[in-house]
Amino acid sequence: MMAVTIDPSAEARARLDGRYAVRVLEPSPPPVTTPPWFADDPVNAPVVDGLPVVSPVANGDVTWDQLASDDADLAAWCADRWLGAWTSLSPVTDVGALVRTRTAWQAVAERVLAPARHRANGKIGLRYTRGGFATPWFDDGGTPSQLRVVGTDVITIRGDAQTTTPIPLLPPSDGDSEDLGYTTTSTMSREVLAQVDHTSAALLGEWLGLGCSVLEDLRCGQPDADATRCQIWPEHLDCGIELGDDASGRRATFGASAGDDAHLEPYLYVMPWSDRPADYFWNDTAFRGASMPYAGLVGTPDARARALEFLRTGLALATGRPFPT
Repeated sequence: MMAVTIDPSAEARARLDGRYAVRVLEPSPPPVTTPPWFADDPVNAPVVDGLPVVSPVANGDVTWDQLASDDADLAAWCADRWLGAWTSLSPVTDVGALVRTRTAWQAVAERVLAPARHRANGKIGLRYTRGGFATPWFDDGGTPSQLRVVGTDVITIRGDAQTTTPIPLLPPSDGDSEDLGYTTTSTMSREVLAQVDHTSAALLGEWLGLGCSVLEDLRCGQPDADATRCQIWPEHLDCGIELGDDASGRRATFGASAGDDAHLEPYLYVMPWSDRPADYFWNDTAFRGASMPYAGLVGTPDARARALEFLRTGLALATGRPFPT
């Protein structure tokens, strides 16, 4: 199992010897205990002591990708965290194992991580973290806490202590849960939890990293306040944001789904809130919108650039807002 960094922002500052105010993709302590998000916004972390800002998106003085362009060690570090020097996606070699792993991850998201955060502050949205996903940091009886899924494990962090529980050893549930504000769909039978596959889990972790990276890039190009935070919804296990003007019927949801019954592999999507405009772009038959399958990104020279191009096209068509160049 990969080593877990409790404070990704602090790790990033140390990686650059404190020369930059850093912005990353992963949540960091301390817990945020104020509404409306009850979570930090790592891509918009404040400037510190007048230092130049390094960010994974174009809202700082320099990007991680630019810093890593002539530093092989930094490039490898950035690529592992989807900050820059982005790598290609691995092909799906076993669709069945991928679906079973995704089903188990979703069950854990719904039945373990979301309830833990909901008890603390009434929120259920999760975040991308290296190799998987997690709750934002929350206050658990005065102790900074976070739950993460990394590969085949659930990692519980309370203060400086970490406890690792293999997913198949989690207690199963019969489907009953506290009221999370939606109807939960996942149960946690031993059979479901035992299906997590290392290779498939690594692929899904990379997918959520790519999704968070391009969605944050899309969000930072919108200067007004109508963009929601980038978060992973446990009931669907997809990373999404909302952009556009609802009053004029030009708002849409943009996301990176880990897959569902109609899409066995992960996919990007754009879903207008109103009737979708007439255009060949709107190609999905399972919902009112457009999708780009995982297979369409595998083998491309720059999967991230192609993913971002798809989302920018959807932004322009659904909201009338071309992405700034």
